[in-house]
Amino acid sequence: MEREFSRVLGSIGFEPEAMDCCARLFAENTLDGVYTHGVNRFTRFVQYVKDGYIHVNAKPEKRLRAGAIEQWDGCLGPGPLNALFATERAMDLSKECGIGCVALSNTNHWMRGGQYGWKAAKAGFVFIGWTNTTSNMPAWGALDSRLGNNPFVLGIPFKDEAIVLDMAMSQFSYGSVEMHQLRSRPLPIPGGYNREGVLTTDASEILESRRLLPIGYWKGSGLALVLDMLATILSGGLSTAQISRQKAEFGVSQVFVVFDISQLGSNQAIQESIIGIIRDLHASVPASETQKILYPGERVLHTRRENLKNGIPVDKLIWEEIQSL
Repeated sequence: MEREFSRVLGSIGFEPEAMDCCARLFAENTLDGVYTHGVNRFTRFVQYVKDGYIHVNAKPEKRLRAGAIEQWDGCLGPGPLNALFATERAMDLSKECGIGCVALSNTNHWMRGGQYGWKAAKAGFVFIGWTNTTSNMPAWGALDSRLGNNPFVLGIPFKDEAIVLDMAMSQFSYGSVEMHQLRSRPLPIPGGYNREGVLTTDASEILESRRLLPIGYWKGSGLALVLDMLATILSGGLSTAQISRQKAEFGVSQVFVVFDISQLGSNQAIQESIIGIIRDLHASVPASETQKILYPGERVLHTRRENLKNGIPVDKLIWEEIQSL
């Protein structure tokens, strides 16, 4: 999979190092079971390059530093590469200051935000990050979409892996809804409204109405709004409203915050606390015999092991489309 991604990226102008890194990120997302922001999204990424929204060999440029905060212009470079750079830069800042914040303007879709939480947390850092998006979710009580579903990520080191929360502000991301539509499966719980304003589990009806359900109803709506505000303020970049006036979703704003917890000098105590919290969580009484109580990221570890053992499941039509690029 990674070789095939590299071949395609090389054919559209990526330099070798950027080509291989970007291909690896797409492949790792797919390996971990996030197909919607891996193999299933790859052809759209390639089309955005061809449309001129993504500048393949652009590099981020620093605009400002204020203490442990830096503003960088993504120069419309590939979103995954810009986000990886920003994560690594925030890690370096945190080594120097204890905490590091990189706010990135004028960048592109980072694909799977959890990728950067895993990156930092597996290196021993605590990570908080989020992005704004084009308007794709109604505010609570509204009919039209004015908010982004603005994904939020939190990563915490845990043993030799990590605990990673990766969530959109909608109950289901558009990628997840599209996946259920592709497989002709209902969502497990209502994820949005149909055209009649009735909550539904039918993915096709939600995609038709474009009315995703915010997490926690008004709470998710409010959280999406303030995350957009913070991303815009800290990066000096575009807001969801401004992004939405463009032909497509590009030039988004993102924030990457990293804590160097090794400077707290109590790593063993921290790990013992986390183990105790997880042990207590796993002691929960399941609501049904088939229900497993998992911490954020635990299912990813299981999927990664299964896919490494048995191969990565890929939709035949999607793979044939990639091979034809």
